[in-house]
Amino acid sequence: MFNVMVDAKVQSAKLCAMDLGQELALCIWQYHSQIDNLIEETVKEMITLLVAKFVVILESVLTKLSRYDEGTLFSSFLSFTVKAASKYVDVPKPGMDVADSYVTFVRHSQDMLREKVNEEVYVERIFDQWYTSTMNLIGTWLTDRVDLQLHVYQLKVLIRIVKKKYRDFRLQGVLDSTLNTKMYETVRNRLTLEEATASVKEGGMQGISMKDSDEEDNDN
Repeated sequence: MFNVMVDAKVQSAKLCAMDLGQELALCIWQYHSQIDNLIEETVKEMITLLVAKFVVILESVLTKLSRYDEGTLFSSFLSFTVKAASKYVDVPKPGMDVADSYVTFVRHSQDMLREKVNEEVYVERIFDQWYTSTMNLIGTWLTDRVDLQLHVYQLKVLIRIVKKKYRDFRLQGVLDSTLNTKMYETVRNRLTLEEATASVKEGGMQGISMKDSDEEDNDN
């Protein structure tokens, strides 16, 4: 669909450049700006719809994390089983499958867009809006839990996602002015604070950290 819009813009420009006679050329030229506006508005809508689909994927991840909210039955049960595991039985703790699956999805989608969309400007606009929308979503999710301490599993997953998202979108050429927004700083500061609290209570985050020096952690 994006490539259809790219081709339409190219063909429109070619048509206006053709020697079609003064009267016909004037008629085409009058509609040229309208065609360009139509293409631009269509592309904007397409980007909005595509980014909305990306946002839904992250929403599903955050919904899974919500089950671990402080005070919920699931969170209480998980804390109990983890304590039991340290004393009596080997009960597995939650892993990073959710975070890793989401990161893989993002990277695969980025690669597909690079491969399939022929217009670099459109790809850049998709990435900018995608990063901004999903970071805003994470910020809102954290704001809704401003009075709650994050479960250590929530914290680890979010740190992994936020760090990888920041790094991957920077590698894709997203500018620092888009990456380092006020919302990103808010998210980063909240996760850093939660990490410090968890490190005291849990005895460490086992290599997962929001520290600047850890921006490119060992797992790719």
